[in-house]
Amino acid sequence: MSESRHVVCPACGAVNRVPVDRLGSGTCGRCRQPLFPGQPVILDEAGFERHVGRNDLPVLVDFWAEWCGPCKMMAPVFDQLARDYGGRLVVAKLETERAPGVSTRLGIRSIPTLVLFSGGREVDRLSGAMPAAQLRQWLAGHGIR
Repeated sequence: MSESRHVVCPACGAVNRVPVDRLGSGTCGRCRQPLFPGQPVILDEAGFERHVGRNDLPVLVDFWAEWCGPCKMMAPVFDQLARDYGGRLVVAKLETERAPGVSTRLGIRSIPTLVLFSGGREVDRLSGAMPAAQLRQWLAGHGIR
């Protein structure tokens, strides 16, 4: 039997077991939507807990707000990460004003703040807008290439 990873479906939240050699492709066994749609997963509070807690892949969450100019500047960079890192990293966004419980619990004090989770735990965080090259270098420093 081949090695597999648990991947949470961005559409319905079902946990799927995906063979390692098929990471980056495939559809959900429940809803048949793509597991790696090439765009950030939009999270609410319940979705945050499920994606961070149940994914075997690292999860990078962008904590942002609609009114935040630097957050809007980061949006295209984050969209590109979702396209480029599918199967290696789950790229997600959480609007702080719609999920104040998560933001408060994690001590999010400025936005944008990017938090990298692995195995359900926070690994590292960065605050402020940054160019794509710097963000990729930061991810590479955590073994995500």
